[in-house]
Amino acid sequence: MFRVIQRSMGPASLSLLTFKVYAAPKKDSPPKNSMEVDELSLYSVPEGQLKYVEESRGPLEESISDEPYTSWCQKTYFQSKPKMQSLVQWGLGVIGFAGLSGFLSARGSIIKKLVYPPGFVGLAASLYYPQQAIVFAQVSGERLYDWGLRGYIIIEDLWKENFQKSGNVKNSPGTK
Repeated sequence: MFRVIQRSMGPASLSLLTFKVYAAPKKDSPPKNSMEVDELSLYSVPEGQLKYVEESRGPLEESISDEPYTSWCQKTYFQSKPKMQSLVQWGLGVIGFAGLSGFLSARGSIIKKLVYPPGFVGLAASLYYPQQAIVFAQVSGERLYDWGLRGYIIIEDLWKENFQKSGNVKNSPGTK
């Protein structure tokens, strides 16, 4: 395990290094003929001055902008925008209150203090963000299953090494 960490730390730490590279021509190379920027076809400057001309509105734009439903949509949007913002702030307040209540109800053990506040915040946040909560639960469930399976394999290997090799389980008194 230490060798794996040791071998992976070298390339990983090299990627964090920063250094400057300066390019200079070789001393023995002959000087090349340099070109002006205007001589390059990519960088040619067009002659004359450019002028912005705004296009006139077409009949479709005129008919849409004159219709009464566009003003109704704008009016409805500006009326509902503050309500939606207050609703979002209220939802954040509920999530924050859930975390605070989890912190206050977690008196006693350290495990309660580690589990209750994030649990209450997660429960309150899942009410407002159900799709993200489902994805989080699926990913977390898969990880918990993997960790449980790894733990089971480790405990099984330890059990086999310590008890079955020495014969403590098979040759213990009372089992024949």
